[in-house]
Amino acid sequence: MSSPNQPVPFTADDYRERMVRAVESAADAGLAGLLVAPGPDLVHLTGYQPTAITERLTVLVLAAGQDPVLVVPTLEAPDAERAVGAPALTLRDWTDGKDPYAVTAPLLDAAGRFGISDNAWAMHLLGLQRLLPATSYASLTEALPMLRAVKDAHELERLTAAGAAADATYDEILKVRFSGRRETDVAADLSALLKHFGHSQVDFTVVGSGPNGANPHHEAGERVIERGDMVVLDFGGLKHGYGSDTSRTVHVGEPTAEEQRVHDVVREAQEAGCRAVRPGVACQEIDRAARAVITEFGYGDRFIHRTGHGIGVTTHEPPYMIEGEEQPLVPGMCFSVEPGIYLPGRFGVRIEDIVTVTEDGGRRLNTTAREMAIVE
Repeated sequence: MSSPNQPVPFTADDYRERMVRAVESAADAGLAGLLVAPGPDLVHLTGYQPTAITERLTVLVLAAGQDPVLVVPTLEAPDAERAVGAPALTLRDWTDGKDPYAVTAPLLDAAGRFGISDNAWAMHLLGLQRLLPATSYASLTEALPMLRAVKDAHELERLTAAGAAADATYDEILKVRFSGRRETDVAADLSALLKHFGHSQVDFTVVGSGPNGANPHHEAGERVIERGDMVVLDFGGLKHGYGSDTSRTVHVGEPTAEEQRVHDVVREAQEAGCRAVRPGVACQEIDRAARAVITEFGYGDRFIHRTGHGIGVTTHEPPYMIEGEEQPLVPGMCFSVEPGIYLPGRFGVRIEDIVTVTEDGGRRLNTTAREMAIVE
């Protein structure tokens, strides 16, 4: 039994299954194994997150035919032993003054090719290459981009809860005053609301008013929001360790006919992108569906970013909804659908929901109204 405030906890068996799948995926990709450094992949595969990431080597070694091994500094071994996934792996510690690469090297095929975390330290990779010069390496994002892409039921539960918290935040932000306040004031409100609704981490609170809305990644600044402004809101973070990310565009007072028209085009494009979601469809088709609508109405050159990105233990991860990405959609994948139109010096519009692929289509994890809201 679970609730949005108490998700079903992950177990050692959950992490064991993830590591088994990771080894199988590595083999399918022609890799001898995986080297996973502290970061999102390590959290996903083991539940372990060091309290501090330092120069001391910590690495999970996954390879066919051997048990998973987590190499850790001796002083951090007690924390690693308490990780939920610890019973599914073997801990091998090393003490200061010893060579951690000499501990790790025997776990690797001396002539193998390994996937390695994008965020692994160069000194650690070079240390292994010094002892194993015949090994070669590929970044996990390139070699196994779908490593974390397909979510299980308990992960989907957490993503759904994070989406609901972001929706509750949007509902509440519509009640605050916008005009006469700085963008940073509204951004602070968004951050406080996300935390109020259970987020442990706020990753971004974009508040782009008037001409600032034409910059998709505008950081909230000191501009005072005025009556007549279009305001792009894009916010999210982590709840229960999983991400939220939603965008809505509101207007301070009544919009002009052009502003309403542009908003309607983006809303139609976002609907088209969401309708295109179903198993087997290539990621690029979601981008094409949304982009076709915006292009049809003459704004194609003002849609200047991809249509979406994956989400999970981080708020941006593979897969990406972009032209050229032929990865087929699989049930359990979760990603944003967020087309936009940006008119430099004037205003911008973006509408974004997180969508998960179901057995026969897609399901939105954000359900707030997509019509333009009027704020004061």
